[in-house]
Amino acid sequence: MRKKRKRPAVKSPRSKKTKRTYRQRRVKPAAPVDEHSLPSAKEQSLSEQEIERAGYEKGLYEGGEMLLEQSVPPHMLLPEVQLTEIIAAGVHAYAPQMHPLLDVAAVYEELSQAIDQSRPYAVVRLGDGELLALAQDVVYDSETLQREARFLSYAGVTPPDLAARDQLAMAIRQAQVVGLPRSRQKHFQPLMYPVLRQHGIELGSLRKTSSTINYELHHSGLLAPLLRDRRLLIIGNAAPECAHALQQAGYSVTGIISPVNGFRDIDRIMEQAHQAQFDFALVAAGIPAVILCWRIAAELGKPALDFGHMADAVASGKVQL
Repeated sequence: MRKKRKRPAVKSPRSKKTKRTYRQRRVKPAAPVDEHSLPSAKEQSLSEQEIERAGYEKGLYEGGEMLLEQSVPPHMLLPEVQLTEIIAAGVHAYAPQMHPLLDVAAVYEELSQAIDQSRPYAVVRLGDGELLALAQDVVYDSETLQREARFLSYAGVTPPDLAARDQLAMAIRQAQVVGLPRSRQKHFQPLMYPVLRQHGIELGSLRKTSSTINYELHHSGLLAPLLRDRRLLIIGNAAPECAHALQQAGYSVTGIISPVNGFRDIDRIMEQAHQAQFDFALVAAGIPAVILCWRIAAELGKPALDFGHMADAVASGKVQL
């Protein structure tokens, strides 16, 4: 009987070289996950609206109640009182230091008399744009201003423009009435005080009203009688449309100057204003409106109101007089 030959052992296809390759390709284990960095089950289940609401409530707390907590002496507990009551009590304590503002009725009376008597009366208004322009190199350096005030060129000032800054300061000193912001947002009242201080402008030396006086005149029903039976000069980019809307409503527009291309255009605008026949100027020209109102009053002896975005509202029909 023939003996069976032993078959040679078959080598595994996984050679030593292959084993090394497998070892080299072995995936490293994942780093341990920080469970605290993951959103909780509650957070995952929140809708965008709920997340927004939670963020709002957190900001409201940190900007109000938390500050109140930190002001209460240790080992003391406030009585049951609302934050608004605490704020009201604090505001009352500062009443002797407050600056009175001319109300809308007072501004209307003074403007109306100035128009009737054809005497200078400039009502200028300070918003965030004007205050940021005034802040150049006295409160904010160039780098900060570029970061905080990218919209300034749209409003008529392209920083750095220290000549525009200084003209604004001069206009504020000499205007008959200056509208000041009541808003406590970053670039309004908190910026206003250091800006005026750096320019040597004493708040007590100014005749003051609200910076929204242009809107208040309309909402109080006093804008229409202020414009009625007066020859109006409208200045600004929206002047043609605003003038058309006013004429359609029966008002007398005897002059239109448009467009206004920033501070560099002020002298040209004033040359045209010198040629116009009018009783009252409405100026809607961004930051240059402050200078234009002041110069119309100083050079032409006429009343002028910084009309702002009211011109756009009249032009679009949102405001009807």
